[in-house]
Amino acid sequence: MALSKPVELLQSLVLTYLERLNSRPIRTKSITSCIIASLGNITLQNIAGAKMIDQDSVVAFGLFGLLFGGPVPHFFYENLESMFPENTSKMVFLKFGIERLLFTPFYQFLSLYVLSRFEGKSHEDTMKQIYAIYWPILKANWQIVSLIQFFNVKFVPPMLHVLFHNMVGFFWAMFITYKKRNDDFRRANIVK
Repeated sequence: MALSKPVELLQSLVLTYLERLNSRPIRTKSITSCIIASLGNITLQNIAGAKMIDQDSVVAFGLFGLLFGGPVPHFFYENLESMFPENTSKMVFLKFGIERLLFTPFYQFLSLYVLSRFEGKSHEDTMKQIYAIYWPILKANWQIVSLIQFFNVKFVPPMLHVLFHNMVGFFWAMFITYKKRNDDFRRANIVK
């Protein structure tokens, strides 16, 4: 009896989410991405033992999720599905290859650049940081996230690709926050 209320609430939330996903997909995906990216950033800051939450970083991740993290993957996956609608093994591997080799490097660069700029860094400082951390992050993404993204392309229904992408993004936001913070601390110690 006591479990029926939380289960009903969860079912109601899922149904509402799916309805919004159908009626307003970009807005729904953008808001979801904003929340997930912000929570990933806050979670890592708490795990890392930050005495105070870096609000600029949280806002940067939230804005990135809202403006880019929802719409960019939405249009990418929508176009990918329209170009290759079949789900044969050959098409799944083609979609997976396009996602990993074309979309991921672009999206990783976009995220690092926009996050740094939203955090208030200059173009020059942003590019220095990207130069230092882009390749290790991209390589880690290919090594760690590829199997998960294959699952996304192969088994997740197309309308839920971005949600799945953003759920993985929760952990990826923590990883990026970690790498960016380490690079910031390293640079700060070099300057001293």
